[in-house]
Order: sequence, then structure tokens, then C-alpha cells
Amino acid sequence: MVMNNDEIRTIVGIIGNVISFGLFISPSPTIWRIFKNKSVEEFSPDPYIACVMNCLLWIFYGLPINHPDSTLVITINAIGLALELIYLSSFLLYGNNSHRKKIFGFLAAELVGLGVIAGLDLGLFHTHDARSTFIGIFCIVFGIGMYTSPLTIMWKVIKTKSVEYMPFYLSLAAFLNGCCWTTYALLKWDWFILIANGIGALSGFVQLVLYAIFWRTTPRKSKTPATEVQMA
Repeated sequence: MVMNNDEIRTIVGIIGNVISFGLFISPSPTIWRIFKNKSVEEFSPDPYIACVMNCLLWIFYGLPINHPDSTLVITINAIGLALELIYLSSFLLYGNNSHRKKIFGFLAAELVGLGVIAGLDLGLFHTHDARSTFIGIFCIVFGIGMYTSPLTIMWKVIKTKSVEYMPFYLSLAAFLNGCCWTTYALLKWDWFILIANGIGALSGFVQLVLYAIFWRTTPRKSKTPATEVQMA
């Protein structure tokens, strides 16, 4: 039995959900480390904050009023959103006041921003193509922001010649996730998913290259592997 393009796309989307879940759950060792040590150490909440807005936008993008037949996009980003909020709670508990101000400030700004975008989308555009294009542009912008949020960590790796704060499995998951969703987009030519995740695949690949270069020079200081989120 030969599968049609839509069936193949659905299978790829399911695989993408599984890989994306692995990417979303990969910071859990970091969060456990923070709770265990009652300290955020040198970890930053920035990638988690970026991921929250990215998930919100992709959930809105996948709604039937904007882009029909995108259930798999909604499901994984809803799971990701819940996980990112849990991760941010660790910074609220054990971070300093600057962490708390940054998190509350950016989350408030993201909610206001989403409300404005949703209002413009529903008020100004009246077809699926127009709405998905309008929302898709924002998804690309914030998706790029999410995928490039580890740039500070990557620069730190180069300066310190240590990959302690940029673990292999997270970088690998980011690369595979980007590749899978890029394939998903190509099967039904979705420019917005294609561009955002194509950049994600490239970002993950660069991280893997850095890991290959610097893992031997990484000091073995901690028994608990550090993990820093970068995604969805």
C-alpha cells in the first residue's frame, strides 16, 4: 500500500512531536540541579522566556481560524509551553531579584504582544492564507529568536573551551527537531515552518560542531550534567 503525501506528512509530524518533546524535556536535568542546589548558578532564563513566546505564537498559528489541519503543531507547542513555565518557576524560586523582574516583565510583555497580534489578525484579515501569513511572519521572527538564544552560551563555549553549559543531547535534539519539521514543511510547502526550523537545524548543527571541537577540553567539575534549553 502506497501512502499519499498527507499520510506521510502526518507520520513525519508525529515523529516531529516525539523529537520536539525530547527537546522540550531535555532541560529537566538542569531544573533538577537548580532545585537540588537551590541555586541557578550561571544558567540564564533567557532561552526559556524566548521559548514561551515561540510556543504561544505557534499555538495561535495552528488554530483552525488561522491555519487548518495543524493539530500536530498545536499539541507539541502546548506541551512545550507548560514545560517552559515549569522551568521558569525554578528561576523565580532560586534566582535573584533581577531574574524575577526579567521573567515577570518579559512574560507580561509577551502576553500583551500576543493580544495585540491576535487582535490585528482577527480584525484585519479574513482568509486563512492572509491570517497564516500574518501570524507566520511573527512565528519566524520569534522562532529565530528562540533558536539563536543559545548564541551567548555558544560564545561562552568558544571563550572557555568548555561545553559544560551546552550538552550534547540537547544540541542533537535541536538538530534532529529542526530537520524533522523542515521535512514536514517541505511535504506541504509551509514557508513559515520551513524557515524557522531550517534555521533551528543549522543552529543545532553548529552546536554539535562546537561540542566536537571542545568536549575534550571541558573540565570535569560536576557529576550532574548541565543542560541549557534552546528551543521549539
